[in-house]
Amino acid sequence: MMQYLNETPVASIIFIFTLITSIYAFNDRQLMGNFMFHPYTVSKGSKWYTLITSGLIHADWMHLFFNMFTFYFFAFKLELMMGHWQFGLMYFLALVLSDIPSLIKHKDNFGYSSLGASGAISAVLFSYILFNPLSFIGVMFIPMPAIVFGVLYLVYSWYMAKKGQDNIGHDAHFFGALTGLIFTVLVVPGIIPHFIEKLTGG
Repeated sequence: MMQYLNETPVASIIFIFTLITSIYAFNDRQLMGNFMFHPYTVSKGSKWYTLITSGLIHADWMHLFFNMFTFYFFAFKLELMMGHWQFGLMYFLALVLSDIPSLIKHKDNFGYSSLGASGAISAVLFSYILFNPLSFIGVMFIPMPAIVFGVLYLVYSWYMAKKGQDNIGHDAHFFGALTGLIFTVLVVPGIIPHFIEKLTGG
């Protein structure tokens, strides 16, 4: 554990803190309610902090496991490749920016709320894809190149967000992924030539 804290302190702190706050919120419904993102309330000028705090809590154990499992496999590697402050800034920007479309879409819907770090974790995953586009990602036990997964993920998230028939924040997934891609291109020098070189085997 100390090795992780020394080498990847930002990812380590986010990982530990998200686990602690999520598990605590499972047993404290008031805390979960206070941390949850509620577009109607935010659009009225209150509880803007929930754009960040909603990413520190999860709906249930499966939701937490899936997000933290993905975080564990990509975030620590990404911080080493990207840099500490770059990783931290991208993560928190993605938490906020991935919720903006939901804020606009549901600002008049009192019954809508959301929680979870999926938007920021989508940013982590897609930033990682720019560094290693041909690394393999297992989806339902089917391995595929990261770049293929990325394209399918974006198309699926966009389609499901338009359809809007389930209770999953596909908008957050889509815009979190875009945040990760755009931020990495802007902040990491030479990432586009690196991406092309990795793809072409140059």
